[in-house]
Amino acid sequence: MKRDLQSVLVVCTRRIGDVLLATPVIRSLKAALPHVMIDMLVFEGTQDVLSGNADIRRVWTIAERSGIRPHLTLLCSLWRRYDVAVSVLAGDRPTFHAWVAGRYSLGTLLPDRKSWWKRRLLNHWVPFDNLLTHTVAMNLRLLTPLGITPRGTPVVSWTDEDIRSVRTLFPAVEHAQPYAVLHVSPKFAYKTWTIDGWVALGRWLIDRGLIVAVTGVESAEQSYCDQIIQELPKSVNLIGRVTLPALGYLLNRAALYIGTDTAVSHMAAAVGVPSVVLFGPSNPVKWGPWPKDFPSTAQSPWHKQGSQRRGNVLLLQGEGECVPCLAEGCERHVNSLSECLQRLSVQRVIQAADAMLREREIHVAMPTSV
Repeated sequence: MKRDLQSVLVVCTRRIGDVLLATPVIRSLKAALPHVMIDMLVFEGTQDVLSGNADIRRVWTIAERSGIRPHLTLLCSLWRRYDVAVSVLAGDRPTFHAWVAGRYSLGTLLPDRKSWWKRRLLNHWVPFDNLLTHTVAMNLRLLTPLGITPRGTPVVSWTDEDIRSVRTLFPAVEHAQPYAVLHVSPKFAYKTWTIDGWVALGRWLIDRGLIVAVTGVESAEQSYCDQIIQELPKSVNLIGRVTLPALGYLLNRAALYIGTDTAVSHMAAAVGVPSVVLFGPSNPVKWGPWPKDFPSTAQSPWHKQGSQRRGNVLLLQGEGECVPCLAEGCERHVNSLSECLQRLSVQRVIQAADAMLREREIHVAMPTSV
């Protein structure tokens, strides 16, 4: 099959971070078989993270809650269109989409009784592990039946237009003075840190001589972002002003990144910027940012508990016996706060940031002293 393979569809109809963490599958396929045409099926609104990705020929999109007619139209367009279709998700719809699209289909599935019909659809499946295996590693296991060597680092890409947009909004991106990126506003409230924490951290970085670029997601909680910016008048406000690909370019040139458990933190880890990532209720074994060039054969870069350092990423975990609880906030919904992050002291974050900056300065100074 590997010799005759001409076209592949990768199905990842979930959140932006899931889409980004599926790109190692595509990069691995393209590296092993440069002639293969690779497409991807994702939810509308998540495709921007793939902009500029030269490994992908076409991105199909479908609404998360699509009506019957557009869904049928998509299915007709995909019907047996690909030599191979891969679903990196264990859900009903992505599995069905892979079966529809591929003359040969494979995916991850839960090894339970309810999944019997999905096992009938797929030519090959691997057991889905939601606790002990990182999402990147889980996805890469799907390459084994195809005989493809895995490559673990997620692919962050941008275009010349993205570069121009960043230079227009933030001319200092090209200057010699180092800058730090603070991604202060994740999509969901349960992943947020405190306003006071971000302000104190930003002031410390500015006093240390760095330019501070503040990024985030514009949302209903705009006052959260506004208060941070008002208290950091010397910072550069990029909240809601840069696309994800443009943010990739911005991160690629940064001296330091600090953020919470978001797709942007995965991007920062992937481009190799020294990163401090604040983790609360999420399981780092499954969702910790995959450090740049970390071995693709690993089950996960991270342990479940404790602050840890792997490569260019320092994962700073909130405190508490319940951490990580694996819930979406203390009230068990995405708009509730997580006490483990709310109680995370700015002193711990500054200490982690200082350690990453000092290491970078030592690394830069070494050639001069030889």
